Amino acid sequence: MTRLMLGRTLERICKGVLLLCLLHFLIMMILYFDVYSQRFDLFSRFNNGRNGSRNNVSGAGSGHHYYYYNLSRPNTTLASYLATGEQLAPTMQPESNQTPSPKPLPPCPENPPGLVGRLLIEFSSQMTMERVQKENPNVTEGGRYSPPDCRPRWKVAIIIPFRHRENHLKYWLHYLHPILRRQKIDYGIYIINQLGEDTFNRAKLLNIGYMEAQKDGEYDCFIFSDVDLIPMDDRNLYHCYDQPRHFAIAMDKFGFRLPYAGYFGGVSGLSKKQFLKINGFPNEYWGWGGEDDDIYNRITLNGMKVSRPDVRIGRYRMIKHERDKHNEPNPQRFNKIQNTKHTMKKDGISSLTYKLLQIKRFPLYTNISVEIGKPPPRPIKG
Repeated sequence: MTRLMLGRTLERICKGVLLLCLLHFLIMMILYFDVYSQRFDLFSRFNNGRNGSRNNVSGAGSGHHYYYYNLSRPNTTLASYLATGEQLAPTMQPESNQTPSPKPLPPCPENPPGLVGRLLIEFSSQMTMERVQKENPNVTEGGRYSPPDCRPRWKVAIIIPFRHRENHLKYWLHYLHPILRRQKIDYGIYIINQLGEDTFNRAKLLNIGYMEAQKDGEYDCFIFSDVDLIPMDDRNLYHCYDQPRHFAIAMDKFGFRLPYAGYFGGVSGLSKKQFLKINGFPNEYWGWGGEDDDIYNRITLNGMKVSRPDVRIGRYRMIKHERDKHNEPNPQRFNKIQNTKHTMKKDGISSLTYKLLQIKRFPLYTNISVEIGKPPPRPIKG
C-alpha cells in the first residue's frame, strides 16, 4: 500500500516537472521569436536609412526621396513608420529649388579704368562687316550692348543720318563699338536711312531717329553723329551731361580747332529732357548746312548752354569724300537761322511727319529706312 502511494506521488511529481519544462520551453520560444523580430525590424530600419541617403544623392536632380519599411510586424501601421522615418532621417527632406537673387550691380565709374586715351585712326586698311562682327562678339543684335559688370547712369541711343555711305559705316562701327564698350556705355546704334534720291535732310532724319529709338527702348540720352566722324580719344565719353553736349569740337578738316563759337555740328548729344525742351531739331533745312546753327540757337534761346570736352580730347578725324549728290548747300539757310526764335515752336519734333518703310536689325546696328518727302518749292526770285 505504501509502495503504491509512493509510486503515484512520484508519477505526479514527474508529470509536474514535465509540465514545468514544457511551460519553460514555450516561454523561451515566445521570448526568442519576440527578440528576433525586434532585431530584424531594427536591421530593416537601418538599411532603409542607408537607402534613403543613397536615394537622396542619386535623386537630387529629381527632388524625390524613397524610404522602405518593414510592415510585417503586427499592430504596425504605415503612419507609425512614416513618423519613425521622419525622426530617423530629418535631413532627407526635399530641398528648396529657389535660387538666391543676384546681387545688384555697382554703378559704373565716371572715369572707366579701361580707357586708352589718344587713338590712332586710319582708313587705309580694307574693312569688312565680317571683320567688325568678329571684333565685337559681345554686341547683340541691333547693335545693342550693356556692360555686364556695372550699372550705367545713362541709356544711350546713337543716331546716324544716312544715305549711300556703306563704306564709311564699316569704319565707324570698327572704331566706335570698342570705344563705347570701354566707356561702359549701355547703348544701341540706329542708322536712319533716307530712301530715294530727293534732297537730303539731316536734321529731319535725326528727329526720326529719336522717335524710332524711343519705340525700341527706354533711352534717356541721344547722341547724334555723322557717319564720317571718328573720335581720336576714347576719353571723350559718349553720354549726356547737365547741359547739351558738343563732342566734335576739333576736327582735322578745321585744323583741330573750333571753327566758330556757335558751331554745334558733327557729333552732339542731348538728354531726353533737353531734346524736348527745344522741340527737337528743325525739319525744314533741306540740303547741306544751317541745321546745326539752328539747333545751337534753340539751345541758347531756351536758357541752356553748350558744354564741350577739352580741345585735346574732343579731336576727330573725318573720312574724306566728295560732296553727296542731292545734298547741295541750302541757299535759304542763312535766312532760316535768323528766324529760329519764331520757328522753333512750330517746326520740330511736334510737327514731324515721315513714312516708315522698314526696320531691319543687323548684328552691329539697327537700320531704319524711311521716306521723308520733298522740300517745298523755292520762291521765285522777283
